[in-house]
Amino acid sequence: MTTNKLRGRGRPRTFDPAEAVASARILFHARGYDAVSVSDMTTMLGINPPSFYAAFGSKISLFKRVLDYWAGSGAIPMESILRPDRPVSLSLAVLLEEAARHYASDPSAAGCLVLENTRCDDKDAREAALSFNVAAEDAIREYIALRHPENADCVADFVSTTMSGLSAKARNGHGLAQLLATARLAAIALKGVLPH
Repeated sequence: MTTNKLRGRGRPRTFDPAEAVASARILFHARGYDAVSVSDMTTMLGINPPSFYAAFGSKISLFKRVLDYWAGSGAIPMESILRPDRPVSLSLAVLLEEAARHYASDPSAAGCLVLENTRCDDKDAREAALSFNVAAEDAIREYIALRHPENADCVADFVSTTMSGLSAKARNGHGLAQLLATARLAAIALKGVLPH
């Protein structure tokens, strides 16, 4: 016995929007926002432009969804690293080493998705990436300020600058060993500035 299932009108979706966001993350991470076209995305996703616009609205809307997705699934887990039960300098050292590992984990999409897109030409995309970057910097600064308020601004800037440098160097081909060496050197400086 066979059963005929009724289908709705129109062609069924050939892609899952959540999977499409995950795939778009790879493209934006590997090339940067400016270098990715709608045509690149429709080709990668196997859909036509009208389907793309129906699903996501625009390239910038998709990019913002990618940033949200990344924050929830692939970003450095700062909440579990910046712990109140250990010295601030140690937590920041762990943060820098974790950044090095993240940035070197995929040579085809090296560096930090957020940091690398804070320098893109598109104003809306740059501002979207900057909002995530500023939130991360604020979290680091607030963590430091709880025990070392006098050094919070300068140490947070140092950590943020080091992370930006690690991302840029990963993007330029530095491997994990080089990035970890830099992170560990920065940790020595942090230990000197932030006594236990």
